[in-house]
Amino acid sequence: LLAKNALMEPIDMQELMVRGPRNNIEELRIELYEKVNALGIGAQGLGGLTTVLDVKVKDFPTHAASKPIAMIPNCAATRHIHFVLDGSGVAELVAPKLSDWPKISWSAGATARRVNLDTVTREDIASWRPGETLLLNGGMLTGRDAAHKRIEEILARGESLPDGVDFRNRFIYYVGPVDAVRDEVVGPAGPTTATRMDKYTEMMLNETGLLGMVGKAERGPEAIVAIKKHRGVYLMAVGGAAYLVSKAVRSSRIVAFEDLGMEAIREFVVEDMPVTVAVDANGESVHKTGPREWQSRIGKIPIAVQV
Repeated sequence: LLAKNALMEPIDMQELMVRGPRNNIEELRIELYEKVNALGIGAQGLGGLTTVLDVKVKDFPTHAASKPIAMIPNCAATRHIHFVLDGSGVAELVAPKLSDWPKISWSAGATARRVNLDTVTREDIASWRPGETLLLNGGMLTGRDAAHKRIEEILARGESLPDGVDFRNRFIYYVGPVDAVRDEVVGPAGPTTATRMDKYTEMMLNETGLLGMVGKAERGPEAIVAIKKHRGVYLMAVGGAAYLVSKAVRSSRIVAFEDLGMEAIREFVVEDMPVTVAVDANGESVHKTGPREWQSRIGKIPIAVQV
């Protein structure tokens, strides 16, 4: 409960550091904040100066033999709304003014590489490097946990995949999109956590002819070994921006497993969908190289140099 309460507190680390700590709890907050950011993990785990925006610490009397600890990480896109229920009637929530937010323009940058998913080859992906920005164009299939499990069962029985489900020289996007409303092509379509598909990666790369995967966050050792073995690739889409990602989807249709609802296999046609090369064909992961580089830049943690 204390940890959940902490999530509702305002982000005030910068103000605290300016005025200085007044007690042991505030000293601990600053210490943890500085040490975590010195790890160089950064946003999305790609490396950077800022890994956490704030650290909250709550304490409460407890038996000396217990000392329970609860820790809850909050999303960097922290969103709060406050209201009071006092029995006088329905709480009124005031809608935020869009004018309160700065106007943001987005550009992929001059070094971003456009990729045609309909013609890309294994030789092409061999040249991609961790941390590189790609703009995906063309068709790719989607699938999450339930779809992968069903694919595994079908292949184990020696049967063919359904018509329209051909992964040869194609990419799969780990997503379960929300239903479209009004004139939307598809609802919010942000990536799901890729590590849940790690146990299926060897099967997909070895038995279906899949070239690569698009998902959220890092891959575990099991998946990285399979990617390196089959000279595949893993691309990371932007997490926490599902609505914005959906704007890159130009068409969407269900091709198999419609009974799975949002986890059905779909074919997306995308235009300039931004992704980052997270694991290249050599098995090099940006979630290892990025933080390591930033640790050395920040210079607060000794770095072991491999000769």
